[in-house]
Amino acid sequence: MDLIIIGAGPAGLAASIAAAKNGLRVLIVDEFMKPGGRLLGQLHEEKKNVWWNGIEEAHTLHTEAISLGVEIRLQTSVYHLEKQSSWCVHTTKGTFSSKALLLATGAIEKSFPIPGWTLPGVMSIGAAQVMTNVHHVKPGHKGVIIGINALSFAIARELILCGVDIAGFYLPPTNVFTKSDAQPRDVFKQMLRLAHLAPSPFFKIGGALARKSTFIQKQSLRYYPKNGFQVWGVPIHLKKAVTDIIGDSTVTAVSIASLTQEGEIIPGSETEQQVDFVAIAGGLTPLTELIGLTTCPLREIASLGGAVPEHAEDMTTPVPHLYVAGNITGIESAKVAKAQGHVAGLSVARHSFKKYVCTALQQAMAQVQTTRAQALIQFHPNVKNGRQQLYKLACEQT
Repeated sequence: MDLIIIGAGPAGLAASIAAAKNGLRVLIVDEFMKPGGRLLGQLHEEKKNVWWNGIEEAHTLHTEAISLGVEIRLQTSVYHLEKQSSWCVHTTKGTFSSKALLLATGAIEKSFPIPGWTLPGVMSIGAAQVMTNVHHVKPGHKGVIIGINALSFAIARELILCGVDIAGFYLPPTNVFTKSDAQPRDVFKQMLRLAHLAPSPFFKIGGALARKSTFIQKQSLRYYPKNGFQVWGVPIHLKKAVTDIIGDSTVTAVSIASLTQEGEIIPGSETEQQVDFVAIAGGLTPLTELIGLTTCPLREIASLGGAVPEHAEDMTTPVPHLYVAGNITGIESAKVAKAQGHVAGLSVARHSFKKYVCTALQQAMAQVQTTRAQALIQFHPNVKNGRQQLYKLACEQT
């Protein structure tokens, strides 16, 4: 093989297509039973009556990759990597080798530890998404979402479309793991970045104004309704936290406490809400375990979601013939991951002495920037600055 790609999500599939179109022999390895990665769970309205259907997008990419001769091995886990004269990829279905290796492993969810979180019926928000959109099984009849962020908003909309009753969004309790995710002020600032997604023009305009004024932010939080603002008929409780998940053999209820503006629990404010499932939304962080089997350094950049492999804008790393693409490089949308995958595939082709792709590679890198600028949701603020910081570092190392 000329190229092995680990990860059959939007980045991996797009990279395989770009590489195969330029004559490279490509193998994709993925541990899931279907190609598409996180695309498989995505279904949302980008603008009025225009929908992004992740399953259809995954099918389109998969079909094109197969038509170009890309070999895809699913239900195959990678447990070791070795760099010899070529890359050796050790999997549960055998060992494969290639000159170039692309890691497109995506991201992993974070969760909050809350008393009762090991009960059946408690799951990550991503698990609820996969249950409904991939397996067509409701996670429950009525539940709450713990964690107010871009990820929870996006998936909640999908759950509602599937007929799931969401009783409300709540903050997690303050502890060493939740940090700013449990602070009403910090979460409110995050909400303002998502105001353009609000179904009400009032919230859109109000959010835009509040982003520009610290005074408006303070007053808005001070007078935030006790019962929360409703979006899609679901209340967002910015000043309430789920402090306990209740049940014996399964979830039956949650304990909810009111909070001060500083995130402190108000004594005697606890109430119970009857539910049969709980979805915890702690956000995403790059999945970098396999990078640890290489000599590629990791760089901690908060605006990209955590530790990411050092890489340049063309998706090359300091390790010869090692490339990265998608959410392993920083948490962004599936469209950005797909665009990055296209860049990575062309970059591999260029380093395989196919010099004619240089112009296409420059165009592809420009397209990543355009896609990022047009993204409906930014999972972290200052993503662009984080990218520039990383690329500057990569230039200094060369």
